[in-house]
Amino acid sequence: MTSETDTRLVDVKLLRLFDLLYSTGSVTRSAELLGQSQPTVSIWLARLRKELNDPLFVRSAEGMLPTPRADELIGLARDALDSLRRLSAWEPEFAPATAQRDFRICMTDASHITLLPRLLAHVRATAPMVRLEAVRINDDTAKLLQSGDVDLALGLLPGLESGFYQQVLYPQDWVCLVNRHHARIQDTFTRTDYSAEGHIGIVSGTGHLLLDDAMKQQQIERRILLKLPGFLGLAAIISTTDLIATIPRHIGETLARSWAIEVYDCPVPIASFTVKQHWHARYHQDAGNRWLRATCAALFQR
Repeated sequence: MTSETDTRLVDVKLLRLFDLLYSTGSVTRSAELLGQSQPTVSIWLARLRKELNDPLFVRSAEGMLPTPRADELIGLARDALDSLRRLSAWEPEFAPATAQRDFRICMTDASHITLLPRLLAHVRATAPMVRLEAVRINDDTAKLLQSGDVDLALGLLPGLESGFYQQVLYPQDWVCLVNRHHARIQDTFTRTDYSAEGHIGIVSGTGHLLLDDAMKQQQIERRILLKLPGFLGLAAIISTTDLIATIPRHIGETLARSWAIEVYDCPVPIASFTVKQHWHARYHQDAGNRWLRATCAALFQR
């Protein structure tokens, strides 16, 4: 609903006419600068006089001379025009080298191992006063993104749909981690081996649901001897026991580089998925959010 005050706002084209008439003292010259005909500008001047309740300009041998009321108002008019020009010309900027900002990113504990070290190293090198905080992905992630309490979410988040943007970073398939000195598994790793060995189950995150569904569909009963809420401690357990773990490739290969672990393609077909970055539409044009997304894409997108 439009208020009475709103209906009395002066049209910006009338403000531009006011400014030009005050500067040039000529209706003809003002019309040329506005790209309008002189009759049109005369109509605009009549409207301006009515809205401001003053003649504003009177004809003289020297041209159109401002009235005392015009002298009083020209400063306000020019300030308003200047504000409108700045508003129209405003482009959000984010200067990483000097920016002081906190970014909060929802991610899994696997991303703490696979993504966060690279991201932190890059941010410290290019945006030294920017601070990062890793936040757990949970049922409140969508609300946190919408409110701006977190800036970005990285991972498999099928529940983020309406109102959210997403960008694919990289695909993920499944591998099995096995102790490099496993007594029964060396050169090959078969489906028979998979069914016979003891397993570690990771019971957090959305990825394990794909794994569980694949096992049910193929009627494979894993002999799970240890359940973990995340990946903390997984590599140490694999490298010191004969248990195996079925996990996404990125985290598996990352752990294997630092431990006595072998990585095998999973002998049981499991649906692959893609790791994406997600953000809310409210912050799609936010300069800092755009920089953070571009940084993640440059570092992790394949």
